[in-house]
Amino acid sequence: MYDAVSDPYCYPGTTVLRNLVDIRDQATLDRYEAEVTAVRAEQPVPSGKLDHVHYSAFHRHLFQDVYDWAGHYRTVRIAKGGSAFCYPEYIEQQMVRLFASLQADDHFRRCSREDFASSAAHFLAELNSIHPFREGNGRTQLAFLTHLAEVSGHPLHLKRLDPAAVMAAMISSFLGDERQLRDLIDALL
Repeated sequence: MYDAVSDPYCYPGTTVLRNLVDIRDQATLDRYEAEVTAVRAEQPVPSGKLDHVHYSAFHRHLFQDVYDWAGHYRTVRIAKGGSAFCYPEYIEQQMVRLFASLQADDHFRRCSREDFASSAAHFLAELNSIHPFREGNGRTQLAFLTHLAEVSGHPLHLKRLDPAAVMAAMISSFLGDERQLRDLIDALL
């Protein structure tokens, strides 16, 4: 769970996020969220320009059945494991910067396999450090990366995905070491 102070996203006196079906038990909400986002993940992805607006559309698509703020940047400061993510007042600016860089790199279309793994790892590490949404960042990152990889000609084989390895690689990249993440992406190619 994320650390957040005075969180208007949660039901008063709890850490359970306000949701469209008014589930107030965290375990029940986790199950519901996992079920409905899994169904949405199997549907066609939103169309767009692989920019920050398109990225928000991915979040909206996945979480539209759970949260009324799906697709909108968070307005509170959050941290995980004592590490703070981008402050909300800078999210828009950092998302525009990151996705402008992605566009300047032609969405990694001209990359070799090795360069794609390295570039995608750096992009994902930066995106994770921004953590634009109150919840659902990891699933949105994976959905977007999968689409980006497909568009760039480097499709991912998600059956090889090990969630524990992804978490370890993301934590390592947050601390400045992108090697695990690069190797993980390379193994999915």
